[in-house]
Amino acid sequence: MENAKEDYKIQSFDLETQKLLKTALKEPSTVDLEKVSNVIVDQSLKDQVFSKEAGRICYTIVQAEAKHNNGNVFRRNLLNRLQLEFVAREETRLRSLQEWVCFVTFICNVFDYLKVNNMPMVALVHPVFDCLLRLAQPDSLNNEEEVDCLVLQLHRIGDQLEKMNGQKMDELFYLLRDGFLLREGLSSMARLLLLEILEFRAGGWMLSDTAQKYYYSEVTD
Repeated sequence: MENAKEDYKIQSFDLETQKLLKTALKEPSTVDLEKVSNVIVDQSLKDQVFSKEAGRICYTIVQAEAKHNNGNVFRRNLLNRLQLEFVAREETRLRSLQEWVCFVTFICNVFDYLKVNNMPMVALVHPVFDCLLRLAQPDSLNNEEEVDCLVLQLHRIGDQLEKMNGQKMDELFYLLRDGFLLREGLSSMARLLLLEILEFRAGGWMLSDTAQKYYYSEVTD
């Protein structure tokens, strides 16, 4: 089933690129892996649906490369490209909010999927935290799209991140709590999302059934 899902996500590419990615998923040593990593990052920055799934494709290529020749060329190229995008993150945000949200979604997705000895990649911990801390700044909290992105990422990887650096997570949640309590001009939806994530972490990264029903009904209303 995993491969079926991956193939489905590749359909948005032209046929030549689909062929490149399909080969990379099965025989990574036979293709240009720098080109593959660039294709995946480029698409992730413009396609929000793909950015949520791309980590799965990256994971499959990393596993295939390790199995075939114990290599890490793809992972190295992917991390290099992520580093370049991370350095340019503020310019990206100013140029295109959608691209910025896609980048945060993608880097968090990669953090979620790519593990070393079953542990998250240490190299990604600080960049991911820095992106989430940026989303917790006052100008971002005034933007529902950014608040939504922040809350989605914390639902997905908050627990893992806290285990890697509890102090940074405390710092992030101080900002969120202050934003919720002190920030004027927050939309009612942003307030609801912030309250939910504060409660989510306080409950050990889970919500009670009652809270879940409450927030779910409020969001759908």
